[in-house]
Amino acid sequence: MILSAFFKALAQLPDQRFRSVLWRGIGLTIALLVAIYAGLLWLIEWLTADPITLPGVGEITWLGDLLGWGSLGLMLFLSIFLMVPVASAITSLFLDEVADAVEEKHFPTLHPTPPVGFAEGLRDTVNFLGVLIGANIFAFVLYAIFPFAAFFIFYALNGYLLGREYFQLAAMRRIGRVKAKELWTRNKGTIWAAGCLMAVPLTFPLINLVIPILGAATFTHLFHQLSRD
Repeated sequence: MILSAFFKALAQLPDQRFRSVLWRGIGLTIALLVAIYAGLLWLIEWLTADPITLPGVGEITWLGDLLGWGSLGLMLFLSIFLMVPVASAITSLFLDEVADAVEEKHFPTLHPTPPVGFAEGLRDTVNFLGVLIGANIFAFVLYAIFPFAAFFIFYALNGYLLGREYFQLAAMRRIGRVKAKELWTRNKGTIWAAGCLMAVPLTFPLINLVIPILGAATFTHLFHQLSRD
């Protein structure tokens, strides 16, 4: 069941709507990171507008340049870690389109669902990103305590989080939030295992950028399989 859903989703990755969601997510992420860096440069320029004078040294006029170049290095370093979670969060705003594309191709007899409102989608995305980041920060403590089990902790934790998020995303479109949670509760073992499969590519650079799309497509298939059962 899980592998069937996964391979069907994988086969549909070249779909134009899948690629559109991916490029929008990456483009908006880059724009956001550039905007943050521009704001940081403005703050540095404002703080260093007046030269600083130190006793025995005189005026220091190069502090702004130092902070500017230092902030560039810092931003490039942080972007390595921020790119994937931020891109995943932004891409999640458009995952309704991925589920629509899956259902149009594989479940053409279904009636269309109303689009998720931007405010509701943004709220769910921010909540999930916060939980994902918070849980992984906590996981670092477990890695330190149980270094021999770090590999299993990473996949078990992220598999649980990804499985729950993407399954409920797919299910809520059809049966609402309450029934989606009930269906998840009855099948959480299967959903957790599918989430672990989604977590595997997280460790591969660039490939991890397609996880939100692949996850949404896989769990759309899985939802329909489980709801029939």
